[in-house]
Order: sequence, then structure tokens, then C-alpha cells
Amino acid sequence: MMFSPAPESLLYPYGEAQGDQKNPKLDDGASPQIQINTPFTFYGTEHKSLFVNNNGVVSFGVPVPQYTPDPFPLADGRPFVAPFWADVDNSLGGEVYYRQTQDPELLSRFTADINQYFPEIPFNAIWALVATWDQVTYFASASKKVVNTFQAVLATSDKVSFIMLNYGNIQWTTGVASGGHPRTGLGGTPAQDGFNSGDQTNYYNIPGSRTDSILNIGQTSNVNVPGRWVFQVDDFKVTGVPTERSDCCEKLNK
Repeated sequence: MMFSPAPESLLYPYGEAQGDQKNPKLDDGASPQIQINTPFTFYGTEHKSLFVNNNGVVSFGVPVPQYTPDPFPLADGRPFVAPFWADVDNSLGGEVYYRQTQDPELLSRFTADINQYFPEIPFNAIWALVATWDQVTYFASASKKVVNTFQAVLATSDKVSFIMLNYGNIQWTTGVASGGHPRTGLGGTPAQDGFNSGDQTNYYNIPGSRTDSILNIGQTSNVNVPGRWVFQVDDFKVTGVPTERSDCCEKLNK
């Protein structure tokens, strides 16, 4: 059975009205290195800077221009989160936004969400980064109406860190240079979603990654909210059971 896409309202507020910065209109580009106000712990390592990459990745230490995704774990030591690692080309359509924030209203909303999903973990957010890929299309697209919207929210209490991945309308999986069809953005090597620690041991592939079914990620979840995946990442733990709407799908792999 097919379900309608997750609502755009699932995403946290974003855009220039929220004070967001925009990435350059550049195929395989990235933000400048962002010095963050509060250190963010990812897989036991404290990071003080990051990059928001056009190709659907938030990375620590180095930008990620690679457009065809490899399966996790990666052998080259790059630590990053991939809400939707694929060949985004924002020079053809869409925007990549980001901001770091200590806005009390947003932090309160994030804290409430985390406390709902993980009531056993004491958490009160003091800093967040919101990165949003808004109606972005793929490399060599022949149909600019085929676009994706998705978001990563990184937040920390100084001791505990979480990452939330939110999915709006997902219409394509693959750029043409990765074997995708120019009119549909389907086929070839589809997007990789999940986390890579950089140590070749700790990683997580969201079910469906690098398969055609990743097109349906807006209908799946590990917190029973279709289109939303949430993980504790300071000392990474895979929690929750992945679901498609209310139906259990494949087992978690780590």
C-alpha cells in the first residue's frame, strides 16, 4: 500500500525569514566551515566545526563533495550524518539552508520532542543546528519539478547529543551521473541515509538505503512519526523499531 508523503509541517522552521544562511549554487558544493557555538559530540568525539554539504550530508572535519554514495561503514575515516546522500544540484533548483541557534522557542520544541521519544534520557537542548534542503533537484535533471525536501537538526544538552532527520516530499533518489534517469531521478545507485562514525566500526544504515525503496523514507520512522528518524549520537545507540506508518518493516542493522 502506498501512503501520501510526510507533511512539510513536520520540518522545523527554516529559510531566510528564520535567519538561515544559504549554500552557494554549486554542484557538489558546501557551506564554509561553520565554527559552532557549543561543541557537539558525535560517536564519542567532540567537534567544534562542521560543513553542510549540498549533496545531502552534514560532515565533521572535511567537506563531502562525493555525489555517488558508498555504503556505510566508509574506510576513509570521514564522520558524518547523511539525511539523504545523493547528487543534489542546487544550481538547477532549490536551496540549501542552515543556521545554528540558541533560540529558546526552537530549543524548547526540540527538547519536548526528544523527551517524548526518549523519556528515559534526561535532555534539555542548549544549542541546535538546523540544515534544510528545500525543493532541491538532482544533477542533470531534465524535469525541475522533481524535487526533494529534507532536514537534519543537530542538538546538544552539552552532555547528550541528538540528531533528528525530517523528510518532506521525496520524489527522486539518484542523479544522472550515478545512473539515475534524467526525467525521473530514479534507478542507478540511490541515496544513502544514516550515520558514519569514521572508525569503520560504528555506523547505521537507515533501512532502504542505496535501494529504490529509499524513495519511501517519508513514510518510515524509528519514533512512530512517519517521515522522522531520531538518534542519540554522543554515544551512539540505535533505539526504536523502524516502521512504515504503523507496520513494522525490516530489522535494524548496525
